[in-house]
Amino acid sequence: MSSSSESGKATLDLSVSFAGIQLKNPIIAASGTFGYGVEFEDVVHLDRLGGFVVKGLSSEPMIGNPPPRLWETAAGMLNAIGLQNIGARAFLEEKLPRLRQIKNTVVLANVFGYTREDYERTVEILNDGEGIAAYELNVSCPNTAHGGLQFGSDPRLLDEVVSTAKRAAVRPLIVKLSPNVSSIAQMAHVAQEAGADAVSLVNTFVALAIDAETRKPRIANVTAGLSGPAIKPIALRMVYDAAHAVNIPVIGMGGISTAADVAEFMLAGATAVQIGTASYWDPRATEKIADELREWCEDHSVTRLAELTGGMIVE
Repeated sequence: MSSSSESGKATLDLSVSFAGIQLKNPIIAASGTFGYGVEFEDVVHLDRLGGFVVKGLSSEPMIGNPPPRLWETAAGMLNAIGLQNIGARAFLEEKLPRLRQIKNTVVLANVFGYTREDYERTVEILNDGEGIAAYELNVSCPNTAHGGLQFGSDPRLLDEVVSTAKRAAVRPLIVKLSPNVSSIAQMAHVAQEAGADAVSLVNTFVALAIDAETRKPRIANVTAGLSGPAIKPIALRMVYDAAHAVNIPVIGMGGISTAADVAEFMLAGATAVQIGTASYWDPRATEKIADELREWCEDHSVTRLAELTGGMIVE
């Protein structure tokens, strides 16, 4: 039951929690769109966000794909950055100390690899990092040991990589699922059974853009990941499907750009949300949406935001 102030007006509670992690609000800046967090501290009040996921980390530094790597579409964005990053050890030495100085900020570390051993090694390195609240496992990477098949597209491979990372991790494990599958519900269930403490979805959809004048692809990598408002209705459906398939928390993402979008994802079953592409057209989008969310709740007589989760009415 919501608490009340002396005036009798109900106090608004925006807090949510998952896997033992308490967030002041459900707004999380998504991995790959927010750098390592420190790059945004002069633009965004990081302590006003629920949390943020740092750029994907591998056991060794990676330079990523050649340019062009970004292309704006009619209702979204294509990207093929190639998981460029400074490496897990450099993150612990160069970025994390500064993040620990920012009070009331929940830091989640995104982890990826090309084999199970890569994931395990990266998690083991990050285990020494004080101030990391949880790991988010990006399973949309190709498993080079199995001909480049993505971990997130094969139930057996997903089970193997999540189980491996879970054994190595000293913190809660979130599994970020690929939408490029026939059944997101099945993959969410596999992740849960393999030990995931939560799942986040959706990652980007495989897409393509072509320049009709030059007859060449817009992205050097040819294919890229589609994100932004264009994918929101599909992402909502997948969050709904996943939430009905698992008993662990679901973190939703995919085209969120307003407070109403946040409410929709929560009604579909999300405990919290991640915002990514919106930060490209407005670096302060995450903070603005967090502020707008408070207004949305007041306008809709919502006093405890967490109660929206799974609250879609189906007649």
